[in-house]
Amino acid sequence: MPVTGQRVVRRALGRRLTRLRVAAGKLRREVAEEKLGISEATLHRIENGKVPVTVANVRVLCWLYGVDKSATDALAELALGTNQQEWWDTNPVIPEWFKLYVGLEASATRIFSYDGEVIPGELQTEEYARAVFTAENPGDDNAARRQVALRLDRQKMLFARTPRPRLTTILGQGALTREVGGSDALGAQIDHLREINRQQHVDIRVLPWSVGAHAAMAGAFRILELDDPDDPDVVYLESHVGALYLEEPHEVEEYRRVFKLISCDTVPIDEYA
Repeated sequence: MPVTGQRVVRRALGRRLTRLRVAAGKLRREVAEEKLGISEATLHRIENGKVPVTVANVRVLCWLYGVDKSATDALAELALGTNQQEWWDTNPVIPEWFKLYVGLEASATRIFSYDGEVIPGELQTEEYARAVFTAENPGDDNAARRQVALRLDRQKMLFARTPRPRLTTILGQGALTREVGGSDALGAQIDHLREINRQQHVDIRVLPWSVGAHAAMAGAFRILELDDPDDPDVVYLESHVGALYLEEPHEVEEYRRVFKLISCDTVPIDEYA
């Protein structure tokens, strides 16, 4: 599955160019000293996926690293995508720090998530989502409407993908008892979860209160598995003011370990009373 969105493409291209430079035995400083028109600071930004990359820069770097023509052409084509905008890239409603996540989500083959407090956005009903956004920004009905519309659009894009990503979601029982939007809204939300769970690519499970202490008490997280071997899997952690993307293998494996531990104590959503 191809990488999606300019931020994700920049990330993937930067990793490829970094590996080629290292394989060629060159430091960033040495590349800059070649007088190719690419400073050390610019190369740092390119390799870290922070900026668009021109085809000319890709080709000159590949020449310096001794890359063959077919690989160079493939990377040059990828460079075109570092300027190509998807719908979320230009949407002013989406925070900048979240746009990378949306791109990663659009590329992921599997998504594992845990949340003990709230139903994840991709599984929310319209009424539930409205209550969540209204609680965050009371009195701003227009902002809530924009955010809800955006969330519903994102859901449609996610569930309309071919092939569909596999979703495994663990919800703390608290997320299913807190009356977000009122008791009727919560009831409709739980019915919606059970309906979605009937899809073959979705598995929604509940971590009951009776479990007591558990491995994920530090908070909500997501693990995104990406099909591209050049783009490592990512753990996504969100706060009110930004997000943290963890991608070191030991970091991802630790969250896999935690997810596996809590999975043993869950029950399917259909068995939740």
